[in-house]
Amino acid sequence: MSETTQSHLKATVAALLSPGKGILAADESFPTIGRRFGALDIPSTEETRRAYRELLFTTPQLNEWISGAILFDETTTQRTDLGESLPGVLTARDIIPGVKVDGGTVALPNFPGEKLTLGLDGLRERLLAYRERGLRFAKWRAVIAIGDGLPTATAIATNARLLALYATLSQETGLVPIVEPEVLMDGNHSIDRCEEVTHAVLQTVFASLAEHRVMPEEILLKTGMVLSGKDCPQQAGAREVAEATLRCLRQTVPPTVPGIVFLSGGQSDVAATERLNAICRAGDVPWKLTFSFGRALQDAAMKTWRGRPANSDAMQSALRHRARCNGLAVRGEYSAEAEHEADHARR
Repeated sequence: MSETTQSHLKATVAALLSPGKGILAADESFPTIGRRFGALDIPSTEETRRAYRELLFTTPQLNEWISGAILFDETTTQRTDLGESLPGVLTARDIIPGVKVDGGTVALPNFPGEKLTLGLDGLRERLLAYRERGLRFAKWRAVIAIGDGLPTATAIATNARLLALYATLSQETGLVPIVEPEVLMDGNHSIDRCEEVTHAVLQTVFASLAEHRVMPEEILLKTGMVLSGKDCPQQAGAREVAEATLRCLRQTVPPTVPGIVFLSGGQSDVAATERLNAICRAGDVPWKLTFSFGRALQDAAMKTWRGRPANSDAMQSALRHRARCNGLAVRGEYSAEAEHEADHARR
């Protein structure tokens, strides 16, 4: 890799980790956004998806709290009503555009209940094309389930190797790889079991990254908080979540990794913000910590919009409100009072 490429990667990482800012995950696949739109009686068409994401990306002052946005492939070639490319709209607003490059998950053969992620075929060529369109980082998601006998070592190792191969290709082509091994919230497992699994997953992922000679200084880790399963009768509080999450990360993530961006993983918007705030306030760590939320940033905005142009301003206010609250959380300055102040300000 040339010094120019390395310099470019480092500059992108630094910009994505700008103080008090996080990443907007707007990379929902067709089935996912179809379900979310369908619940609100919004037809999922190329035009409604384009219009919705244009509103997200053109929200006034969004760049005060958002440093980057992850796009779905379809969005990388779409244009605004005025003819501007959507990646270009983000760049013009000092928000770095990136893209989800994996092909989604399928069943792992012979391992019921476990998944592997597709997308390596033709990946080098796609990454080069994305860079030509002005995108500067990529994301690949692996999914790890917790259950009876799950996860298996095979599922963890298979997904870790795929993440490492993707990261190698991303760095080779000049795109910063976001490495996302997501341990799912689904189930009735305890927070202790989540910590145990997350520890095993991250340990295996970083071993595979090292084996494939991925430069840790030029990646971002996207991971979940260590949480109780959503059906667990005893739900851990924000402080316990922060302690378990940081303990797990300190034991598994090399200090050379520049930043960790947390996924929301099905948490409500307020709960995700509260836990992010607790984590960022909890203590000194060698990495920069921030967020890369999808639904936890967009939920209120989408419900406000409902596909109606008359709701556009209110929709953008809802997104701005949530982004600001998470920006405060990254600084450890979020509170119930701040939530109320932000909510009042957007009205």
